[in-house]
Amino acid sequence: MNIKLLLIALMTSVAMGCAKTPNNRSSLVTPVGEESTQAAPAQQIADVSTAGPIPAPQTTARAQPAQAPAPREVGYQYVIGPGDTLDVFVWGYKDLSVTIPVRPDGKITTRLVEDMVASGKTPTVLARELENKYKEYVKNPTVTVTVNKFIGVPSQQVKVVGGGAKPRTVPYVNGMTVLDVMIEVGGLKKFSSGNKAVLVRTVEGERVSYRVRLHDLLKKGDIKANGYVQPGDIIIIPESWF
Repeated sequence: MNIKLLLIALMTSVAMGCAKTPNNRSSLVTPVGEESTQAAPAQQIADVSTAGPIPAPQTTARAQPAQAPAPREVGYQYVIGPGDTLDVFVWGYKDLSVTIPVRPDGKITTRLVEDMVASGKTPTVLARELENKYKEYVKNPTVTVTVNKFIGVPSQQVKVVGGGAKPRTVPYVNGMTVLDVMIEVGGLKKFSSGNKAVLVRTVEGERVSYRVRLHDLLKKGDIKANGYVQPGDIIIIPESWF
């Protein structure tokens, strides 16, 4: 009887010890599902109001350059000037066909005609006048005058002064632009103030000045800074001190 009581007491003590085990688990053990009940730490996100305006997305389409206006001198005709070289061809008369310069006084001398004024005339007008002169010597002359080296009269030249690489007078060509003129003079000097350049033009007897952005045109390729020139234009390019 005592043995049975001892066994019962022993079993009761073991059962009570086992019931207390769950309350003594280690802190290194994390039960399944408990982690999901804890709030995650808040992330540090910058306020968009302090980031400034959001840049607009860039388009992949290439911008088309602005088209330059058509030249105004549609009916422009070249006028012979001192220093030009002329080819005078007389049909059927090889001995009369010559290549001659226009003298500084604006006159020419052929094999049959002396001291004939050529400066200020178009090649066609000069050819008709030579035909009238040649009629005194040959039958039914047909003359063609071609300019193979031209300078033109001063009123049909474009002058570049100041900070151009090679400032000089450029013979005007129909449809010529500021870019064409600057290529002829070799661009800008190293210390030229290209964006302060001025184009001087005579309009209805009065001198009018226009701002020309040569630095943007030549150095940055801004085609909008280009424009057509006219006979007699003067491009003045100042030079900077620094």
